[in-house]
Amino acid sequence: MLRMSKLTDYGIVLMSYIAEHRSKQHSAHMLSDAVHMPLPTVRKILKMLSAGGLLTSERGVQGGYTLSGDPANISVAQIITTIEGPIALTECVSSASHCDQETHCSVQTNWNQINNAVFHALDEVKLADMLATSLSVPRPVQFYPPNFRAKAVTLQDGDQYE
Repeated sequence: MLRMSKLTDYGIVLMSYIAEHRSKQHSAHMLSDAVHMPLPTVRKILKMLSAGGLLTSERGVQGGYTLSGDPANISVAQIITTIEGPIALTECVSSASHCDQETHCSVQTNWNQINNAVFHALDEVKLADMLATSLSVPRPVQFYPPNFRAKAVTLQDGDQYE
């Protein structure tokens, strides 16, 4: 079963809440209360999202967290890779592969294609699509046909997928 971590799920919830309430700065305490998450967890996730460039933080009494960009331009894939690292469905598509079968594996190319398809599907879903207010007018997610050849994508850690 493919499943992202609870931290990533919480990160998407926090990003969605901040996106829905873009007109103000958000403190960790306020976010913790608003989304009903423990404060230490919220702080940890906010730190990761800030370090990844998805949030801007401002210190001080009037400080807090805001989105670094437009929710229509922030993808779910960006949020996932910021918290979890590069999307890699199997060992052989990760940058630190240690699979004993790698040198003679006949399906590694197929796993690269599958991994690429999943990455692109997640990249198509934007933070704006995750907002509760947009549920009444869903934006169709563009899935790629089986013969689609995507351009190479450079991920956060510098790996390049084709």
